[in-house]
This record gives sequence, C-alpha cells and structure tokens, in this order.
Amino acid sequence: MTNRRFAAGSGLALTAVLALTACGGSGDAGGEESAGGPTTITMAGWDLAKTPEFTALAEGFNAQSDDVTIEVVEYPSGDDYVTAMTTDIAAGTAPDIVMMKQNTDFIRFSGNDLLLDVADVADGLDPATSALDVYQTEDGQTLAVPFRNDFWVVYYNKDLFDAAGVEYPDGSWTWDDYQATAQELKDGGLPEGAFPVYQHAWQSTVQGFAQAQTPGADLLSGDFEYLKPYYERALAMQDAGLQQPFGTVTTGSLHHSSEFGRQRAAMVPMGTWFSSQLIAQVGAGEADEFAWGIAPAPQYDESTTGLDNTPVTLGGPTGMAINARIDEAKIEAAKEFLAYSAGEEGATVLADLGLTPALVNDATVDAMFAVEGMPQDELSAFALGTSEVKQENPVDPNVAQIQSILSSLHTEVMPGATGIDQAIETAQSRFESEIQD
Repeated sequence: MTNRRFAAGSGLALTAVLALTACGGSGDAGGEESAGGPTTITMAGWDLAKTPEFTALAEGFNAQSDDVTIEVVEYPSGDDYVTAMTTDIAAGTAPDIVMMKQNTDFIRFSGNDLLLDVADVADGLDPATSALDVYQTEDGQTLAVPFRNDFWVVYYNKDLFDAAGVEYPDGSWTWDDYQATAQELKDGGLPEGAFPVYQHAWQSTVQGFAQAQTPGADLLSGDFEYLKPYYERALAMQDAGLQQPFGTVTTGSLHHSSEFGRQRAAMVPMGTWFSSQLIAQVGAGEADEFAWGIAPAPQYDESTTGLDNTPVTLGGPTGMAINARIDEAKIEAAKEFLAYSAGEEGATVLADLGLTPALVNDATVDAMFAVEGMPQDELSAFALGTSEVKQENPVDPNVAQIQSILSSLHTEVMPGATGIDQAIETAQSRFESEIQD
C-alpha cells in the first residue's frame, strides 16, 4: 500500500515526499542522506486531520533544528495501522520512527530485532514520566519511550445536570454513586432523546475498569470472576433506561463523540484523548456549544475517592520506537527526536493541544487548561492531573488472545444473549484450553 507523506508545517497532503529542507533523504529506513546535507527522519502517524500531535511534534522539533527534518508518514487508523505497519516492517519500507499505538503493538514488534534499544533516551527522561517501564524487555533493553499516556475519566454536561437539578460530580463517587446520579438525572428530566449515560460498545468500558480497580484482579490469571459486579451494574443501568442498550449502540453505529457532543448523553466515560476531539468538534460546528467538565472515574470503593486521595483508572501509553533498519547515520537524530517528544518540550506541545502527555506536571496541566474551550473548574484539573493509571493491556505475548476471549464474553453478555456466570465460565474454560494448554 502507499502511505501518504507530509512534511510538518506544509499543510498539504502529498503522495510523494515533501521536505522542508532544500534536499532530503529517501524517506525509507536505511535510506542514504546527502553527504554533509540535511537529515530527514520519517515518522509514522495516523488520521492526521483528527490526530494533530504527530504534525505538531514534528513542527516543534523542526523549528529548533537546523539540519534535521521530521517527515510524517500517514498510516490508516485503528487496527489497520498495525496491519499496514507489520507489512511495511516486513518489506523493509517502514518509517524510521514507529509508533506503539497500544501495548499489544509493542508485543508484536519487540521481537526479532525489529526495534533499536533506546535505553539511553529513556534514562535521560524525567523519572516522573508515566509508563517508562512498559517498553523494557527481560534482557534489559528499552525498545520505545512513551510520549502520551491517556487514561479514562468521566466527561459530563453541566447544562444537562443543571436542567435536571442534579449536583455536579465532586470527586467522591464510587460506581454506586455514579449509577445513583444517573437515576437522578433521569428522574429530574432530560431533553427528549437524551440519556443520563452513554456507554460505548468497547469492552474497556466494563472490563478495563474492573481489571484496574478490583483488588487482586489479574488479566493473565484466567480468573475472570472480578468482572461480574461490573457487568451486573452495566446491565442494570441498561434495564433501567439509564443508558442506551448495547444492541442500539452497535447496530446504530453510535459514537461517543456525537452522543455527548450533540447533548444526547449527560455523562460519558472516555479516555482523556476526548478533550481535544470535543473542542475541535465544537469549533467545526460538529458538536453543540455547552458547559462541560471532567471528573475522575468512579471508584471501586471509598478508599480512593475524594480530592485527598488518588483515583485509580485504566489507561495506556502511546510510544515511539526506532526502526532497526534505520540508516546508522540517522540514529542519533532519531534519538534526539524521541527525547524531545517524550520530554518537557514535547509534553508542552501535546498539552497545548489538550492532550495528556506521558510527563504530567504542574506546567503541562496548566498548558492543557490554557487551551481555549477546556473547562476551568478545580475538579477537571484534579481529574487530569491526579490519577493512578493501571495498564489495560499488560505486556505479555498472550494478551491479544486473552482479550479476544474476553471480547466474546462482552458481546454475549451486554445484549443479554448469555448470562454473566455462564459467559465467565466459558471464558475461563477457553483460557485453560487456548492459553494454558
């Protein structure tokens, strides 16, 4: 397949290489650079129109570099990214810098000497950087560095809360409080067609929270009983009309951005990436203008609620790695870009877009809330600045298959096709036969 390439700052989509410098390299890993000339580093990205961080990071780095140009190569988004990148790596045509979109991508690409060791880059990063250990291997290598670390919170519509006469979240919610508030919103009266909650179809919306918050829960153990209370609550909320039925969400191809953005839901649990999407949609007229805020994810119990505690939630990093086939002459320049992107400067670039960088500190939180359209209340700042993020996908070779098993459980339980106990029993049996045997 042919991937589109962009020179950061050009604003033009091209099917051939467009460099900001007078001359550039071939754009492929291992390509030759002109002797004594500028260096071009190619970097993978996806859905550049809606995912601005790749271009923004490249532009920021290019602006301060005299002889290195970062060129963004656009790949398909979603699961298609992994398919396309796998093909290009095998063919030797992948960019110099490869993105680890999910931890499962790292598992796929970390073997067979496909990525360079960047432990020296990781060692130079701020120790406060989240998820630094995710990309470490058993033999002591570090094969990528995190530059984003998104995690799940609750977005809520203040106007709909006001209309229903319901108090805003205050950071003290358990899941029982969340369910009770949803009932209050329904009883208080919402506009026709609006629901208290929009729960997207992803299994993360149930399983991810259960795994992150339940004491002793271990995805790799094969014991999935910890999922039961979270599914009981989700089904009870469906049955009570507090959220749209799973079948309606899937068959209607509903999406969190339109359901919340068009005020058809008062609350939506979603990843922190949604902030920048919502702001962009409002600016483009694709979402209504209304007052909204961000609250911490509801908690398993009261031990982690309140502004004096640290809420627990699920999440995961996005990482950058260096293709092992990169021209040796370009390695140091590529490492410089990784250090920039995962460091304070890159964190500020992401925060200026309303995105959550891997390095979160007072400066980056302030930058996020300086973005026009971001809420300005204390709880929103707390929700984005204070959390214990548990990895949704541990780095393990069996994770993809386990998640496939649990995906089946999710799509059987949520529409009511199979009871919770039976679905869990089936998943555990599959784990024994497909993973343990």
